[in-house]
Amino acid sequence: MKIAEIRTYMLEHRLDTPFESASMRFDRRQHMLVEVICEDGTTGWGECLGPAGPNAAMIAAYAGWLRGMDALETEVIWARLYNALRDQGQRGIAITALSGIDIALWDIKGKRFGASVSTLLGGRFRESLRAYATGSFRRDGVDRAADNAAEMAGHAEAGFHAGKIKIGFGVEEDLRVIAAVREAIGPEMRLMIDANHGYDTVEAVQLGQRAAKFDIDWFEEPVVPEQIAAYRELRARQPIPVAGGETWHTRWGFREAIETRAIDIAQPDLCGVGGFTEARRVADLCALHGIRVVPHVWGTAVQIAAALQFMAAMVPSPVRRDPIEPILEFDRTHNPFRQAVVTRPIEHENGVVAIPDAPGLGIEIDRDALTRFAPGA
Repeated sequence: MKIAEIRTYMLEHRLDTPFESASMRFDRRQHMLVEVICEDGTTGWGECLGPAGPNAAMIAAYAGWLRGMDALETEVIWARLYNALRDQGQRGIAITALSGIDIALWDIKGKRFGASVSTLLGGRFRESLRAYATGSFRRDGVDRAADNAAEMAGHAEAGFHAGKIKIGFGVEEDLRVIAAVREAIGPEMRLMIDANHGYDTVEAVQLGQRAAKFDIDWFEEPVVPEQIAAYRELRARQPIPVAGGETWHTRWGFREAIETRAIDIAQPDLCGVGGFTEARRVADLCALHGIRVVPHVWGTAVQIAAALQFMAAMVPSPVRRDPIEPILEFDRTHNPFRQAVVTRPIEHENGVVAIPDAPGLGIEIDRDALTRFAPGA
């Protein structure tokens, strides 16, 4: 199955109400899909984490190496593309672009053999996943505590068993928001906090020590991702489990954090870590060191489908009658093309998401939506 062509599709929607995390402001939703086309007409779809324009440019650079290669040889292709830019591309856009390509190749492989990607990864341990609602960003002109509390209460009412809120705007303000959200959702709903590396170590330790009484499941990206030693210090000095990894690329990017136990929960992003091929290696490293894996998900239904396929094949850990099951991150912020890009949206039912079982990623792309949400359309 020789590769004939690689195409990219930028999707964009300008938001009426911007929102922000501690590290980024969103006035639009923008994501990028990649399509790999074989000579026999078989196509595969992937998605890249991060800025759409640079990812598209990087994929254009990869295209020259890809054309004529066998789409089924995912390991060979991954190694060749990584090695081609190894000197300057060990992390960052080179890997996020490679991730989208790799996901598309696994989609092709599944279609070729008539099996879901999860089956090709070794088999499906589960047919559905409980999802947790990601949201509660800061919005202009509203009281953040009341706004976040009302939003999370709505997610609880919709059936979600857990939710994640954004912090990193200052210890006192964040504690006020956390307290309001916990009061709104009650003691049963699980609650996670995500600082998007908005704190330094001193602030993160203080926040963790004071927020623990609100029964927080994990403290995500407390400090900048380069500071692995700060992660270790935070884990030692406050009681909330520490999570991170959405911006750590490849097994080498995760290695120090895993081997030195800087985190309790690893969050590789399929569209950023290196696709299915590399995510498997990261998961194996985590299993070797007893670290939980809860993939990061932030994108369209293509990324959601990829995460579902990967998580379907994750080995339960520990192996027991009631194993700890992975949970799916389910973005609830406004994005009109998130599900519009597929003919059958991947939605939740009472907080549970079924895992597609059709070949490849198990989805079909709505090409009209790609045109409808193209920039300037």
